[in-house]
Amino acid sequence: MRNYELAYLISPDLNEEDAKQFQNRITSQIQEEGGILGEGNLFLKRRLAYPVKKQLQAYLVSTTFQLNPEKLASFEKKLKAESQILRYIFVIKRKYKIGPPRRRPITPTVEKSPEKPRKEEKKVELGDIEKKLDEILKEE
Repeated sequence: MRNYELAYLISPDLNEEDAKQFQNRITSQIQEEGGILGEGNLFLKRRLAYPVKKQLQAYLVSTTFQLNPEKLASFEKKLKAESQILRYIFVIKRKYKIGPPRRRPITPTVEKSPEKPRKEEKKVELGDIEKKLDEILKEE
């Protein structure tokens, strides 16, 4: 079973009692499909930001439930058959693990060893290099 949230708009032509009965009918259809209702139910009358099927107001209903994914298609067919629903959407609700926040592992910092004093290298003169090259070339 998966967790779902169904949000839908009911036509404002119904009065509030009829709209609540319509909501109960939808929840009973969920149960007929073998679904388990969740805790979160929302029922509000709202002014819409833009017209939906030529309506500027609607009842906004949100219901959470659990249902097998195979039965979701048949339930959606029942929703499409309802003329009072202006628009609907299913959202898959994921279970979140509640616990302490994840922290990034701390990478150990490499401490820089104190710099060793460099031995002063003797500067070699160009003349010394030429002498050494002559010696090497004469040996061959």
